[in-house]
Amino acid sequence: MSGFELIGRARCGLCDELHQALLAELARRGLTLAIAYTDVDSDPELARRFGWHVPVLRLGGAVLCAHRLDLGRLEIALAGQHWEPLELR
Repeated sequence: MSGFELIGRARCGLCDELHQALLAELARRGLTLAIAYTDVDSDPELARRFGWHVPVLRLGGAVLCAHRLDLGRLEIALAGQHWEPLELR
């Protein structure tokens, strides 16, 4: 499984909340997976694409969830089952 990437911004309460929820869920399952962090404002393309949607959690480069951690989608992804990436507009 490719790693998680959290796209967020500094001083974003929702970003912190999603990050903490993801860490707690991974710990509950006994998983220690790397979570890369990318500041959405560090790249104009990321800002254009995701600026209104942060936090965005990607897995293997595809959007798994945005705004809040979606435990159902996370469960499917961690089980290795097929999931459709979200299209954020």
